[in-house]
Amino acid sequence: MIAETICSAVSAAGLGVAMITAYRKRFLAATRIAAYALVPVGLVMVGAVKWAASTAFSPVAWVGFGVLGLAWLLFLTTRMVERRTGGTRKERRAAERAGRGQAVEPAASAPSLGAGARTPAPARSTPQAGAGEDFSDIEAILKKHGI
Repeated sequence: MIAETICSAVSAAGLGVAMITAYRKRFLAATRIAAYALVPVGLVMVGAVKWAASTAFSPVAWVGFGVLGLAWLLFLTTRMVERRTGGTRKERRAAERAGRGQAVEPAASAPSLGAGARTPAPARSTPQAGAGEDFSDIEAILKKHGI
């Protein structure tokens, strides 16, 4: 009985704050405050407050919440491991089967032994500005924009 009275008082106070907020022409905030203010009365009408009060003092209910928390933790752990390893067992087997058909170049995995095994990189040649390059289209764009 006292919980219903407290919830009603909290809702009435919240609706009062919502009215003051609406008076200040902040209608979106007032609507949000009114929604939050109606939650306690809704919980009382549904019976959630009575259920919560009877559950708060029940050791069996607390053990049940603990078991639910453990199940949730196990579920999240398995999802994290599954994401890290790349999916479910079916997905991993399908990827393994698809990977078997592709051949790898034999020299790709062989390590190079020493500095003499490398070939020197070819020298880059820089293009000359007047060596046959046509800048007429670029000049047209620049003239079009007044540059």
